[in-house]
Amino acid sequence: MIYASVALFLSLLLFVIGLSVGLCIGNFKGSDALDTAPLIDGYIFFSYHKNKLYYYSSFSLISHKYNVISNSQFLHCEISNFINLWFSVIKFFHNSFSNNNECKFQFWVAYVHCKSQFKDAVQLTLRQIDVIKRLVAKYPKDLQFATKAKHIEEAWNNGKIASLIGVEGGHSIDSSLAVLRLYYELGVRYMTLTHMCNTPWADASVVDDGSVRNLTKFGQAVVLEMNRLGMLVDLAHVSHNVMRETLAVTKAPIIFSHSSVFSLCRNYRNVPDDVLHMVKKNDGIVMVNFYSKFVNCNSSRNATIQDVIDHINYIRNLIGANHVGIGSDYDGIESLPEGLEDVSKYPELFDRLYESDMTPPWTKEELEKLAGRNLIRVLKAVEEVSDSLKNSEQPRQDSIDAREIYETEVENHLQPGLCNTAKQ
Repeated sequence: MIYASVALFLSLLLFVIGLSVGLCIGNFKGSDALDTAPLIDGYIFFSYHKNKLYYYSSFSLISHKYNVISNSQFLHCEISNFINLWFSVIKFFHNSFSNNNECKFQFWVAYVHCKSQFKDAVQLTLRQIDVIKRLVAKYPKDLQFATKAKHIEEAWNNGKIASLIGVEGGHSIDSSLAVLRLYYELGVRYMTLTHMCNTPWADASVVDDGSVRNLTKFGQAVVLEMNRLGMLVDLAHVSHNVMRETLAVTKAPIIFSHSSVFSLCRNYRNVPDDVLHMVKKNDGIVMVNFYSKFVNCNSSRNATIQDVIDHINYIRNLIGANHVGIGSDYDGIESLPEGLEDVSKYPELFDRLYESDMTPPWTKEELEKLAGRNLIRVLKAVEEVSDSLKNSEQPRQDSIDAREIYETEVENHLQPGLCNTAKQ
């Protein structure tokens, strides 16, 4: 009788445990992955706006010229509840990083306009880097400066936003490997090889399916020096040929910080299938852009969250969940899909991905990779390559051919040799 009672009790216990596990599994939502993995957005275009809103020298509000609240309408994320002796509560973004769990890692982008190329791009880029570093230092309770993959997890565990710096556009180094190295010393951990303009050493996506120089010998040296330093090579804005040529020469995984799929939307900022296969072989990552014109090329309708889901699913199906991430381009674009207006929509995106009709369906582990673990893996791999190269290679001394600079200046309707200043 006793044995029968014990057996009955154990059976009931196992039934309850099984029922509880089943209910937990059944109640899982895609957005639950954001509780167990840091969400890493590969591209936030904030410091450029902030530099326009604040005096560069004093870092104080330009109250007589700009109304931060009214000007913040074009910003899609928010840092709020920060009180400063010099100014009151400032809303930089639409959704509070402090109060939401959506954004836990940011690549703050140091961007300067292509018009600064051959002029004062380096000085203006240094201003952007300075703004980012001072912002992070000013709010240590919420932001944590990061330069390595391990710092991301540390910041996340501390309840802070891990903050790394990216430079968008190779024109910011003024064709100098010395400047590239100094950016790294200042904390820059990725550089986009071009923006929307060709450099003397790499073609941008604006050439469409044509070419001017593709990736030159000096361009290859830039990529290899970034490998040696441990700086992520970002191909988001380059031409399709430069994508291919960079992937053929790089010694480390690359990223597309904010690009989508060319087969779904034939915009040359997007990544073609053959390059996607090269990304898989390289063990890199494509972080999907939310810009309406990059995810939907059908002008008869508005872009929606489903378009972004389609791009993410396409990459997962073609090359696997290990090679896709999020690169929204919030604050750098003027048109967003319906349903992805700001960072508060991330949970909806992950819920919809989990519920999408995919074979096989998304798993919790894959959604965690999409959220941020893929990017962390790539950054770790880049650091490992750098560690191995620094033991065997010295800093590169390559110089660009002066004729390439001369020709590019002429192509940009500049008089070669003049010292100019760009309006910023």
